[in-house]
Amino acid sequence: MLLEDEIQQSSFKTPQQKLAVNLLYTTNWLSSHYDKFFKGLDLTTQQYNVLRILRGQYPNPCSLKCIKERMLDKMSDSSRILDKLVTKGYAIRNECPNDRRSVNIVISDKGLELLKELDFIDDATKDIFKNLSIEQIKILNELLDNLRG
Repeated sequence: MLLEDEIQQSSFKTPQQKLAVNLLYTTNWLSSHYDKFFKGLDLTTQQYNVLRILRGQYPNPCSLKCIKERMLDKMSDSSRILDKLVTKGYAIRNECPNDRRSVNIVISDKGLELLKELDFIDDATKDIFKNLSIEQIKILNELLDNLRG
């Protein structure tokens, strides 16, 4: 469906303005799809992102700095997100033996189990992009990478 139809706007000042609005609209559209996956789980997309980062490091611990650098949403409060994951039992925080100001974070068995249950999301994502061919997906990925420089 055309962006103009979706947001009921007949024209844009420039192609760049349309692109910016289109990217923002599409980001929100995609987020709403992901929110459905977590409904009833008391889990946010940011918490899911941090759990996947921790699983990628597992069994090695991860620092808060490492998590911040890898997070998709750079504006998120990673400390607060981590506190919630620890409270829920999905992550374990340990004081770093070499530097008492630093902490090592590792995903818990409960966190690994949750992610195992959520692995269906990777397959479900294919359905979200069903209107695009593999070639179009590759081109779009390349264009987005180029956009970010």
